[in-house]
Amino acid sequence: QVQLVESGGGLVQAGGSLRLSCAASGVIFSIGDMGWYRQAPGKQRELVATMTRGGISTYADSVKARFTISRDNTRNMVYLQMNSLKSEDSADYYCNANVRSLGDITPQPTWGKGTLVTVSS
Repeated sequence: QVQLVESGGGLVQAGGSLRLSCAASGVIFSIGDMGWYRQAPGKQRELVATMTRGGISTYADSVKARFTISRDNTRNMVYLQMNSLKSEDSADYYCNANVRSLGDITPQPTWGKGTLVTVSS
């Protein structure tokens, strides 16, 4: 009923920038926290950044001062501006949102399928 679709990944040189976008679509009554996670090959999925509906953000220590999360509640979208990219930022990036849809009593965690970010050194 609800889909999250990421876009904006790609190949970039170290020191460069990328902007990821995630759009939520479907039957949506409300969206709570939205965020970004990443998973590199052979590693566990880890939190990158999250933002509450009211705009309070949290970041992994590894991306603070380099990445910025933002969201547009009117369009059900969340963004991740990534600057000063490093090779260790290379991973699949996944959008996550707590979405209340048709039939949901409480918001349900929902995941996108991911977008690949590759940073060449």
